[in-house]
Formats: sequence, C-alpha cells, structure tokens
Amino acid sequence: ARGVRIRGAGAPFGARGARWPTPWAVSLGEHRRYTRGRDTKGDRSRCVLGRMSCNAVQNPNELVAVVDRDNNVIEGATRARMRAENLTHRCSYVMVFNDKGEMLVQRRVDFKETYPHFYDPAPGGVVGYGETYEANALREIDEEMGVKGDIRLVHHFDFSFKDALSSVWGRLFSCTFNGPLALQESEVESAEWMDVESVKDLLKTGKVCPDSAFAVKKHFGVKF
Repeated sequence: ARGVRIRGAGAPFGARGARWPTPWAVSLGEHRRYTRGRDTKGDRSRCVLGRMSCNAVQNPNELVAVVDRDNNVIEGATRARMRAENLTHRCSYVMVFNDKGEMLVQRRVDFKETYPHFYDPAPGGVVGYGETYEANALREIDEEMGVKGDIRLVHHFDFSFKDALSSVWGRLFSCTFNGPLALQESEVESAEWMDVESVKDLLKTGKVCPDSAFAVKKHFGVKF
C-alpha cells in the first residue's frame, strides 16, 4: 500500500547500546524548529515548551465528545476548541498483540498536534461526538495501521488522565492481530513488534505518549 513503512533503518527500540529519547525534553533549538514557519496564535496551533507540542491541530473542525468529571457526554466541540481550552474528552486506546505475545508499538509523526514523535504502545484516537469508544477504537487502528478483519476488542478499564496538553477519559482495549500492517503516513512514522519486557523498559525510560503510558503501566502493574 502507498505510504507503508515499517520501522526504518537504525537500532531497534530495545537494542543493546541504543539510547531512549529523554522523556518530555525539548531544547530551545528543537522548539524553534517545530515552530518555524507556523502560525502559533489562536486555537489552531499548540506550542508548549518542554512538552513537544508546537503543531497545528489536525482536523480542527471535527466534532468530538466532551465529557464531565464522571465521563458523561455534555456537548460536542470542535477539535480546535477542545485543544485550545484543554476540554475533557473521550479517547480510545488499543494494545495490539500478535500470537507470539508481542506488542505493537508505533512512533507518531513529528507533526502530530500532541506528543509528536513520541512512541505509543496503545494507539487509538479521539472519540467523535455521537461515536462509541468501541467504534472509534476499531476505526482508528484500521486507519492508522491496517489492523482489521475479525478483530475482537477486549475492554480492560476506563481511566482519567490530564496534563498540560490533554484531558481525557480513556478506555483501554486489547486485541490480537498478526498483520500485515499498513501504516498511515499522516499519523504513523514507524511501528515495531516488541516483547512485553521491552515495552516495560520503554515505559520507564522512553519518550512515550503519557496518556498511553499511564494506561499501559496500570495494565501491567508497572510502578509510576
């Protein structure tokens, strides 16, 4: 498929001698590189030094499900407004395993609106207004990685997470899939199957999307 790319050249995530990127760190030079030529004013752009989010909001007019503190949907808001005001919204998260017990970890493209170029062990997406968690999860893993077919989602738990960039009520799922993968070039830079212990190491020391990291750590019982 056009745009398919499964992990380019270089040391694997867990290879001996390979360095994990420093969590959260971003230099002033990197900050300027991300913001160069961008309009960082208004609600179409996010620029937070130290959190690596300096990119325009993708699909800014998309309606998303905004929820209250108890995860009840209270309104639909544009994605741009949700990001600008950091409104609490719903997100799906899916741990994808193969028959070997390995876990699929993707790396986000460097122009994502939140956590660009971070690793994600539980990819999913922002739930649309009127959409269910389950429908969103199946749609997102199909669009982003080509995970489709007889996919059976296992619901593990719901959780609340908030930081300077995002405020979510998430739902963690898992499923089994053995490929082939088809990566969406507008969302995913690369992806790799990793054993669970390597994923745990990545969670402790790597540059991982913090919301996904929170959910996966809870699932595996990794200390925060």
